[in-house]
Amino acid sequence: MPDDPETTDHADPAPAGRSGVGGKLYDALTSAIVTGEIAPGEKLSEPVIARRYGVSRAPVREAIRRLQERGLVSYVTNQGARVAQPSAAEFLALLDVREATEGMAARLAAESMSEAEIAALEALVQGHRGEIERNPAGAYLQDEPEADFHRQIAKGSGNPILAELLCEQFYPRLRLCRRLHSTVPGRGREAWQEHLRITEAISHRDGELAEILMRRHIRAARTALQAALAVADGATPGKRRGGSSVR
Repeated sequence: MPDDPETTDHADPAPAGRSGVGGKLYDALTSAIVTGEIAPGEKLSEPVIARRYGVSRAPVREAIRRLQERGLVSYVTNQGARVAQPSAAEFLALLDVREATEGMAARLAAESMSEAEIAALEALVQGHRGEIERNPAGAYLQDEPEADFHRQIAKGSGNPILAELLCEQFYPRLRLCRRLHSTVPGRGREAWQEHLRITEAISHRDGELAEILMRRHIRAARTALQAALAVADGATPGKRRGGSSVR
């Protein structure tokens, strides 16, 4: 527990180098990729990007390198840099890692979040109700970073390494994967209800329950996605692609 739970707030992880030209360009390109403004598979031309954003080619190269490190860009032989097209299998693998790391984040958040942060998390989840009610069968994407439930819990974990891992390393790729693969009919409402229960556990400072519920939540997302893929390709539901069982 923090010494003063009323006032201890957790800032966004802020890796070095994000305030310069290259950092701002990286942020702009990340946003363009994860929102679909730059489409998966689209070529990233250094001269075109430099002209569009009014910068030299050096920060463009640096931004593209960082995007490649985050899994948002891949290099194709004789074609150069292109926006990544993560497969459903990659998304499933990402969900495996998230189950462990975000379960830990939820447990730590229950111990570390200030009362103000918990109140903000509760308001955030309640604010998502309108999105679900407007489109009950649609996706629950939480497109803006500050509106993302999982990101706020990672920030509130009080562990800067875990927050950096989830918010900076995983989050951009997660947003891209969500956009490409996560439209499972009816799953949005279920996910929102699971968010409510996780938030309640955190508000009660029950870290053990928060971790259990978060792990179940991400496992349910994985199972729903895998079932949808099985219907699409004729595979047997309940099996991983490749034949091993779903955990």
